[in-house]
Amino acid sequence: MMVCLMIALCVGAQSAPILQPRIHGEGWTIASDPDLGPLTDPKQQPVDFAIWQAVDGTWQLWSCIRGTKCGGKTRLFHRWEGARLTGANWKPLGIAMQAEARHGETPGGLQAPHVVKIGEVFHMFYGDWENICAAISHDGKGFTRRLNGDGKTGMFTEGIGNNTRDAMVININGTWHCYYTAYPHKQGAVYCRTSQDTREWSDSKKVAYGGEAGTNPFSAECPFVVEHSRGEFYLFRTQRYGKDAITRVYHSRDPLNFGIDDDRSLVCSLPVAAPELIHSAGEWYIADLLPSLKGIRIRRMEWDKRANAQ
Repeated sequence: MMVCLMIALCVGAQSAPILQPRIHGEGWTIASDPDLGPLTDPKQQPVDFAIWQAVDGTWQLWSCIRGTKCGGKTRLFHRWEGARLTGANWKPLGIAMQAEARHGETPGGLQAPHVVKIGEVFHMFYGDWENICAAISHDGKGFTRRLNGDGKTGMFTEGIGNNTRDAMVININGTWHCYYTAYPHKQGAVYCRTSQDTREWSDSKKVAYGGEAGTNPFSAECPFVVEHSRGEFYLFRTQRYGKDAITRVYHSRDPLNFGIDDDRSLVCSLPVAAPELIHSAGEWYIADLLPSLKGIRIRRMEWDKRANAQ
């Protein structure tokens, strides 16, 4: 009995308190609605994006621009560069990538880039409307598609017509975890697959679904997972864009379970859309879409140690 009690006390002592993200101030706009030349459309919108630091120290931003005149699903990638994370109005550098049908990508279907550095190589994971794909770079600026043996970019899908998209990749205990969304049966959920090399992926597991966030096709968009401290995971899951934007935040000590029809992991809701968290020089930042859907901003963020949702 004494041994069991001591083990329980040790486990309890090692568990960190559940934290709540707090956003400070209006922040600064880093990207506005870009000029796409002949592909520009007044209705276009910069949406899901990725931010990272290149080899030369500059900050890179790639965003999916939807509603353009590129044809097909109307989406392409545009890029910006900033000298400082805390600087406003990064320099627009033009169209970075468009879908390639010869590689199996849906015309106009590029969605939601996400970049992670693995060793000395930058890996960009993105959606092509049906599949999660990958591209690589050695300088963190120019990316080359990573092709499979059949010359295609698609690595995996939740099924044709289910819009597999919004990939986000993080290493947890030596294993790569790819979180993404799709909507089989028109029900949106967050899925995860794991890999040792980012080429061969496990079967998918549904890790967040339903609850207060709902089950419609867009109820589990832009999943972003942070391991704040060892074994303490937070999932940011978006439901709406625009002036009524909302993203719900979940906590779990199991990175493969943030709640299936269960809100016990729900920490809070934030008035943001498509957030990406950045930890730089000991500070936390959150980037998200402007309410107008005509640009991207960054704000400072803290984790409130007084909050405890469980």
